[in-house]
Amino acid sequence: MLEEFGPEIWIAEGPTVRAAAGFHYPTRMAIIRLSNEGLVVWSPVAFSPELGCAVDALGTVRYIVPPNSLHDTFLAEWQQAYPDAEILAPPGLRKKRPDLVFAGELAGITVPGWQAEIDVVVVPGNRITSEAVLFHRASGTAIFADLLQQFSPGWFKGWRALVARLDLMTRQTPSVPRKFRLAFTNRDAARFAVRQILDWPSKRVLIAHGTPVSENGQAFLRDAFHWLIKS
Repeated sequence: MLEEFGPEIWIAEGPTVRAAAGFHYPTRMAIIRLSNEGLVVWSPVAFSPELGCAVDALGTVRYIVPPNSLHDTFLAEWQQAYPDAEILAPPGLRKKRPDLVFAGELAGITVPGWQAEIDVVVVPGNRITSEAVLFHRASGTAIFADLLQQFSPGWFKGWRALVARLDLMTRQTPSVPRKFRLAFTNRDAARFAVRQILDWPSKRVLIAHGTPVSENGQAFLRDAFHWLIKS
C-alpha cells in the first residue's frame, strides 16, 4: 500500500476523482517522516483503515498538508482519523473549507516543527490556485500537486482527450498545463517563486498526477519552467 520513494519518504496511490467537465484524475499522496518520528501527510488520498495502519507503522501523524485549494477532497476524513494532527492551509483553502479546523498557514520557507527538513515555496499569482511546493531535503525531492501534470495519451477519451492534448497534459514528460500558464496574473511573483524552487538541489520530482521523475530533478525542473523564467 505504501511505496518507498526515497529516504524517509513514501507514496500511496488513491482512487480516481472527478473534476470539472467530467475530467477524471488519479490521486497520489506522500508521507514524509521527520527526524522526531513525526509524519507529514501531503495531499491525502481517500482514508481507509488499511492505509491508516500502514501510515501508523511509520510514526505519528503530526501534519496534514493540502498543497493547494483544489486538493481538499479527503481532508475531513483524515482530520477525523487524526484529530491531533495540524492541518496547514494553503492560500484560499480556509475560505473554501470553513468546516475544517486549520492550525496555521502553509507559507514561507519553513514551517515551525519541520526545522530544516522541509522547505516550502508558494507559487502565487494564478487565477486557478496558488500552490505550495515542498522540498524534502533528506531525499532531495521536490513535490508538486497540479503545476506539473502528465497523463498517458489514452487516459482521456473523446473531446476530453483533445482538450488534454491541447492543454499539454499528455506530453512524454510532466509539464505545466497550458491553462495554468495562461492563468498567471502576476508572472513576476510567480517567476520569483519558481526561481527559488529551481535553486533547490532536487534529485527527484514527485507529482500528484503523473509519472514521478527519479533522477536529474533540478535539470528537469529548469526545462519544465523555461517558458516562465525566460519570458
